[in-house]
Amino acid sequence: MKSLLLAPRSSPTSSIPPRIRFSFLLDKCISSSSSIPGVIEDIPSPNTNSVDTNRPSESENSINVQTSQSPISENPVLTQTHVIETLLSCRNDPFSALDYFKWVEKQPGFARGIVYPFCLMLHILVHSGNHYTVARNLLNNYASSNSVPSAIVLVDHFIDCGKRFGFQLNPRVFNYLLNGYVRARRFTDAVDCFKAMVSCGVAPWAPIMNNFLSTLVKKNMIDEALNLFNDVILKKTSYDCATVNVMMCACLRRDKVDEAEKYFVEAKVRGMKLDAAIYSTAIRVACMKLEANVACDLLSEMKKMDWVPSEGTFTNLICTCVKQRNLTEALRLKDEMICSGYQISLIVSTSLMKGYCQHGDLNSALELFNKIVEEGLTPNKVTYAVLIEGCCRNRNMEKAQELYAQMKCAGIQPTVYVVNSLINGFLEAQLMEEAIKQFDEAVEVGIANVFTYNNMISWFCKDGRVDEACSIWDKMIDRGVQPSVVSYNHMILGNCRKGKMGIALDLLSKMLDKNLKANVVTYSILIDGYFKKCECEQALGMFDHMVSLGIAPTDFTFNTIINGLCKVGRTADTKDKLKKFIEMGFNPICMTYNSIIDGFVKEGDVNSAVAVYREMCESGLSPNIITYTTLIDGFCKSNNIDLALKMQNEMRIKGIQLDVPAYSALIDAFCKRSDMKSAHGLFYEILEVGLSPNRIIYNTMISGFRNLNNMEAALELHKKMRKEGISCDLETYTTLIDGLLKDGNIVLASDLYEEMLVKGILPDVIMYSVLVHGLCNKGQVENARKVLEEMYRKSMTPNILIYNTLIAGYFKEGNLQEAFRLHDEMLDKGLAPDTTYDILVSGKLKENSLPVGGLSV
Repeated sequence: MKSLLLAPRSSPTSSIPPRIRFSFLLDKCISSSSSIPGVIEDIPSPNTNSVDTNRPSESENSINVQTSQSPISENPVLTQTHVIETLLSCRNDPFSALDYFKWVEKQPGFARGIVYPFCLMLHILVHSGNHYTVARNLLNNYASSNSVPSAIVLVDHFIDCGKRFGFQLNPRVFNYLLNGYVRARRFTDAVDCFKAMVSCGVAPWAPIMNNFLSTLVKKNMIDEALNLFNDVILKKTSYDCATVNVMMCACLRRDKVDEAEKYFVEAKVRGMKLDAAIYSTAIRVACMKLEANVACDLLSEMKKMDWVPSEGTFTNLICTCVKQRNLTEALRLKDEMICSGYQISLIVSTSLMKGYCQHGDLNSALELFNKIVEEGLTPNKVTYAVLIEGCCRNRNMEKAQELYAQMKCAGIQPTVYVVNSLINGFLEAQLMEEAIKQFDEAVEVGIANVFTYNNMISWFCKDGRVDEACSIWDKMIDRGVQPSVVSYNHMILGNCRKGKMGIALDLLSKMLDKNLKANVVTYSILIDGYFKKCECEQALGMFDHMVSLGIAPTDFTFNTIINGLCKVGRTADTKDKLKKFIEMGFNPICMTYNSIIDGFVKEGDVNSAVAVYREMCESGLSPNIITYTTLIDGFCKSNNIDLALKMQNEMRIKGIQLDVPAYSALIDAFCKRSDMKSAHGLFYEILEVGLSPNRIIYNTMISGFRNLNNMEAALELHKKMRKEGISCDLETYTTLIDGLLKDGNIVLASDLYEEMLVKGILPDVIMYSVLVHGLCNKGQVENARKVLEEMYRKSMTPNILIYNTLIAGYFKEGNLQEAFRLHDEMLDKGLAPDTTYDILVSGKLKENSLPVGGLSV
């Protein structure tokens, strides 16, 4: 072997094999280096058949590398061959070899970075079994140098050197080198070194490998770490649960939650000994998947093994339970967390407050807030945001404002999220002044975003206040906030509801000019707007245009068209449309058929409505209360009370309780048939089932009794109505006054009239007709005349009935002059006389000239 390496002095490298003809520079001399925290220095090798793998002795760690007073050779010819020969001569004397190697490095005539001699030096050190620390320090310094060969070159030379000079490969060298590259942050070389180790059958030590993979993950080299694990480690080397844990964390950094879960499950299936750390990560995985039950099961497994879950594990679980609205389990875990010796953190407290607010328990949330403040925790912006939103959702705007002020006093700047919550809360509570004030403040301080503006625009548009919405829109543009598709949709909706389709289309055009894509909501709003203006062809044309653009209609769009056709009296057209829509993927729902049934009922085609009802039932859809109420109303209006009662009975069989509108329709039908006994029975049935009659039902009942001249029953209902807190309207007073005047009870009628005026309810033409007709019938023509004069003062034009009643009254008193004057006045106002001439001839107002009951109320 020696003859192969040594060459004549004149040509020192001519006989050296090509693989070792390299000369690289070392950045600094080899010396003992201080330990760096967090980096693995010397770790015993795992059981292996390789030599020199035992843990270094205690005495080794105390060895300080000494430099000899003089080198072994005073004046050597410093060729690689000579250096290698000299080192080989000291292979059993590591100290002398190291002194010589360090002396050689300092010689100006010899190139630094002597890779082959360096590899030989490493073999000599680790071969002795007592110089592992020295070898490790040499490798650390080597790895940190900027002018040394790559890991592939060094590993290749080290392996070749061992084979040529009879040294066994010691895994320590490779592991020390890998750790040195990690320390030096030379991650590419570390990856190459790792792959080279595995390819030549050297198993990386688990702690070294785990530290390496963990460092890659921390440096966001996650793909490299995952590739090494999947392509190298799983196939060629052993690993432990710490390795799996590192890989799970890497997956979570990439949001690969399912892959992280797969690693954990595979580790359990393989029977790998798991620890608390990997269970904590597995619980985190389950929490990220919002699988609180799985996470709780894992927590139970941890406790069975006497592992105390970390504070972070409890926190993750509690927050996950709150997200899943399982407040009961979250509170149980909170108690368990306390029993484990942990204090409740601000994160946990804030999460529990959110849970309370989600369940509508604002008081408990506020109590918890007060408690953590008393215990010294300082609420942050998230805590305040959660509570303020909770207050707004519970319409407790006073407390929301108090918390908002408290937050600002604490020096916490309001976020746009908090501001938007407050604005929405004020709007929902109908506190427009406060909402506008909060909005103006947000705009002034510059935190208002497009959602802030959209909230205000939406509210004004839905409330029909389009001009104010436009003002907000202009302010948004002036502030440089770009409107979104939602912004345009709100404005289009507002103008469609006002019937301003031209402006709505102009907004659509401007939106498209700004490269904003109109969506299905945009077109659905426009379609509905056209239907509301009874412009069916434009509505259907807009639908066709939307489809041509490749925008898929939603069920809302289909139902809008069906409902629109029914509202404009084209219910018969829905049959073909419905068939076409079903072919396009539409699944009709109960509401769809209800619209069609209602359309036919309003058009008086009850038979078609019943046919649609049967078709609905045959399709497998169950009619709801609206379906039955609509049909009952239709039957009642078409005087098919028996069919209405049959439908009512069918509802009862199916266990569907009649609602107030259904009762109202039946009561109205009975009242019109003067069957007050049946109407009265249904009225009290409403009370028995726990419902409350509304004003419409009371007015219907009062009118029914008035028509039967039973004012005692009518007044009793009026009394009950007031007792229940249901306010009387103009129709109520008109019906009662009409009945009282017919009964001759002018005093009570007058009292009710004064009561009506005090409440701010103004009389209309029908009320004046009742007054004039009632007073004239009782011979109080002059008082009736005063009613006419009151109408003049209010610029109201009397109808023919009022004139005819007064003319007949004056005729009856013999005041023909006033009778004829009123006749001429009536003609001057453009009213065509109907029975007036009969009155002038006979002096009577015929009873059949009046509507049933004397008045149409």
